[in-house]
Amino acid sequence: MVHTQSLSLLPQNGHSLPFIELRQSLPSQVAAISPFVDQLTRFILNFRRADGSESDIEMALHEALANAVIHGNGENSNKRIYVTCRCYMDGEVSITVRDEGRGFDSSAVLDPTALENLLFTHGRGIYLIKTLMDEVSFEEGGAVVMMRKKSNTGSVEERKP
Repeated sequence: MVHTQSLSLLPQNGHSLPFIELRQSLPSQVAAISPFVDQLTRFILNFRRADGSESDIEMALHEALANAVIHGNGENSNKRIYVTCRCYMDGEVSITVRDEGRGFDSSAVLDPTALENLLFTHGRGIYLIKTLMDEVSFEEGGAVVMMRKKSNTGSVEERKP
């Protein structure tokens, strides 16, 4: 179901610590989202102290994948979602989700907290992603979302007993 493209220890690149980068793709199917999120969350916890912020990452990733599958790829099972997750040794996590869709104008997304939008049953995913992650940007016309969660202190080596 999930295809691993690469897993390697990469050299330092504009950051004070080395990182591990995992690249995977998954089918554009809603049923593939939760198992993939569970798998990636376990991977992330190898580099990040469990302090509750992993739930933020997990939910933001789930929302980004749901948007990519449903809105980006239109649930077309012939298309794929591409995910790159970079985990730094200090716990910082950077995730990129790319779909094969046309993208969207992120500035045109309605504010779900505005009074006139409170009763809508959709449209909260991007708001949640921006709220849960420390940095979020949309690239390539909205077909790519880049998310970052800052370090939650201390490297993996420093935390080992």
